[in-house]
Amino acid sequence: MDVHQQSLEFSAKTKNQKHDSQSQTSLYLANAVFFGLFFSFAYFLLHRWREKIRTSTPLHVLTISEMVAVVSLIASFFYLMAFFSIAFILHPFAASTAVQYDEEEDEVEIAKTTGSCLAGVAPELPPLPPKTTVKKVAPEPVMSQLSSDDEEVVQAVVSGSIPSYSLESKLGDCRRAAAIRNQAVERVTGRSLEGLPMENFDYDSILGQCCEMPIGFIQIPVGVAGPLLLDGKEFTVPMATTEGCLVASTNRGCKAIYVSGGASAVVLRDGITRAPVVRFNSAKRASQLKFFLEDPQNFDSLAHTFNKSSRFARLQNIKATIAGKNLYTRFTCSTGDAMGMNMVSKGLQNVLDFLQSDFSDMDVIGISGNFCSDKKAAAVNWIEGRGKSVVCEAVIKEEVVKKVLKTSVESLVELNMLKNLTGSAMAGALGGFNAHASNIVSAIYLATGQDPAQNVESSHCITMMEAVNDGKDLHVSVTMPSIEVGTVGGGTQLASQSACLNLLGVKGASKDSPGANSRQLATIVAASVLAGELSLMSAIAAGQLVKSHMKYNRSSKDVTKIAS
Repeated sequence: MDVHQQSLEFSAKTKNQKHDSQSQTSLYLANAVFFGLFFSFAYFLLHRWREKIRTSTPLHVLTISEMVAVVSLIASFFYLMAFFSIAFILHPFAASTAVQYDEEEDEVEIAKTTGSCLAGVAPELPPLPPKTTVKKVAPEPVMSQLSSDDEEVVQAVVSGSIPSYSLESKLGDCRRAAAIRNQAVERVTGRSLEGLPMENFDYDSILGQCCEMPIGFIQIPVGVAGPLLLDGKEFTVPMATTEGCLVASTNRGCKAIYVSGGASAVVLRDGITRAPVVRFNSAKRASQLKFFLEDPQNFDSLAHTFNKSSRFARLQNIKATIAGKNLYTRFTCSTGDAMGMNMVSKGLQNVLDFLQSDFSDMDVIGISGNFCSDKKAAAVNWIEGRGKSVVCEAVIKEEVVKKVLKTSVESLVELNMLKNLTGSAMAGALGGFNAHASNIVSAIYLATGQDPAQNVESSHCITMMEAVNDGKDLHVSVTMPSIEVGTVGGGTQLASQSACLNLLGVKGASKDSPGANSRQLATIVAASVLAGELSLMSAIAAGQLVKSHMKYNRSSKDVTKIAS
């Protein structure tokens, strides 16, 4: 009997070992397959989503292959969760599957030989662990899923009972106000705002200084060019743009300047302007105020009145001109590290109030009479300057022109004369004697929180190129009389723009010398324009312009496939 029982036990163990070996082999294969599927589908989906983000395609729009990949990824994920014995998926199966399987096999095999004699002696299994209760966490509400309170506010905005512009003051929550306004705009216009980001933006930071009635924000990619070697210092220049090739081209210009020893810049003038227009009953009376304002003996009292408006504002000079009985006066003042439009307007209001006592018949038509001239191409800015007037120069070595810029000194000098100088003169250009200064100015302005509309006069630039050192090397310069920048106030206080200013080392106000940071930023703008001019002119001279734009400024993707 004992021998027979031992024989049965040995037979059962042999079967179990074979079964275990086969189970382990199949388990290894299954694990390998599901691991491979999981990571393959995850990589495929991440790659597809990256392309969708780049092409602004909604992520929820799925192709058949993407739907198959999502289903397969979920299936392989649950299998791997089961393999690693995650309690809430496997309970009560996973905890004892292998043990139960082996015991059932043993009981069946032994029962065939011994009948039911083992019914009462089966080994007692340990009790299963208690069921684990998983606390469900409610997902964060989607912006389009408004609460009942917000829904009522949206309806009130749509009906007109609550003005859209008053949401921030009524709700006391800028983000909530933007979300409600976003939904109200969709319903009033019947147009979807899907794709316009709402989340991850500090709406409190723009209240009262940057933008009214926000419904979201725009994404503009930021690239960097550099290092830009300027006056012995290296700068990495942030550029916000949607134009392909621009950053790459400026970066090439920075390289040419760097290996040639760097560029140098000088700030020639620093003063923002504002020009009110006033009217009198006669031209004679208007001329009396003109003479009064331009009399050096009166300047001190006017400057004292003007300077009281701010501890940084300092009146520099006053110029006046007459059109009939109307007088236009152009006040120029320094404004520290701020761009200064609000500062000069405040000081100017003090002066007008002061003048009203002696010229009571003066009728102030407007605090700005366009003789400033702000955000318009005007000869007065080109000649007199506005903001920071900067000249920047560099000498590019002959071998650098050949190896980095892929052209020759002679070709660049000739092209600059015929294109930037003669061609612009033929077009009647006003301050536009350059290749593309506004490209670089706009990109840096957007990245650093400047007023993008002031790109108009800030891009006034004349680019000069001349062969030096017996005709071997290239002297290149840009003269920009009206770069209007600041490092405090306005958009410079926003997080993204502040980070870009910090990258340049000019964030905020200079503690050592008021105005030093804004002047440094102006020289960086001019030096970046110099780099951009060098690279673009070289591309045109070498016949590479079209080729480079086809490479960097055109998508190679099949739009029809993306749309499907």
